[in-house]
Amino acid sequence: MEVAAVILVIAVIFISQSVKFVPQQHAWVRERLGKYHGTMTPGANFLIPFIDKVAYKHSLKEIPLDVPSQVCITRDNTQLQVDGILYFQVTDPMRASYGSSNYIVAVTQLAQTSLRSVIGKLELDKTFEERDVINAQVVAAIDEAALNWGVKVLRYEIKDLTPPKEILHSMQRQITAEREKRALIAASEGRKQEQINIAAGEREAYIARSEGEKQAQINNAQGEAAAIAAVAEATAIAIERIAAAIRQPGGEQAVQLKVAERAVDAYSKVAADATSTLIVPSNMTETAALIASAMRMVQSGKPTPSNS
Repeated sequence: MEVAAVILVIAVIFISQSVKFVPQQHAWVRERLGKYHGTMTPGANFLIPFIDKVAYKHSLKEIPLDVPSQVCITRDNTQLQVDGILYFQVTDPMRASYGSSNYIVAVTQLAQTSLRSVIGKLELDKTFEERDVINAQVVAAIDEAALNWGVKVLRYEIKDLTPPKEILHSMQRQITAEREKRALIAASEGRKQEQINIAAGEREAYIARSEGEKQAQINNAQGEAAAIAAVAEATAIAIERIAAAIRQPGGEQAVQLKVAERAVDAYSKVAADATSTLIVPSNMTETAALIASAMRMVQSGKPTPSNS
């Protein structure tokens, strides 16, 4: 009975040592008698007890690695406190096991030295403007060396760039001055545009007034011309009607009577004015002669009757 119990214990130990279950997204490195003998993939894997062993266990997931803060010197000799974060992934478990004694420390140190080298080539202002360029150059520098360690560097991100306090104050003053400059330029541009708009408005208003005055003068001239033409036409019609009336039977006697009345009215108005001096012709027959002369003028305008 005791022998059976011992055999059972030995069997349990044998099975536990010979069967290994590797989790998903993991890779275990197997050694046989101290030598690399393959990589165990996720699932059930069988080992020879006391001969095979699991030497290294690696996660194949993307790993974020916080790179410690460090002081970097720019091209213009300005110190910057820089820290960042690195993302990498194990792609070759065998190289990750035997390529470096500690690939995490190796990647971290290489990230720090690469960052100092890249920032040393840039001036202070460029380090704030070209973060993407810095990140890309650091990744390229690390990735080339990390291939021998079975590691793939995916990306590097700068978390913070902190210049000295004196530089910060100087940058703040520079930013304030630049903003004030932009504000003054914007205000002057506004005043300039305002003056341009006012001048353009006055010009358009003057043109509109001049066009209105021009049109008014044209309309007045056309109205006066139409009035003159209407008066002339009415006068011509009146003259034609008077001439036609004179040619009617008894027209000449009516004209003689009208001329005589006008002459008498003229003499009476002169005589009624106390300030006027009235000179009466010695021969009143001259008045009749005047009337006869006017009648001859009227008769001379009549058409001569034709001989039948």
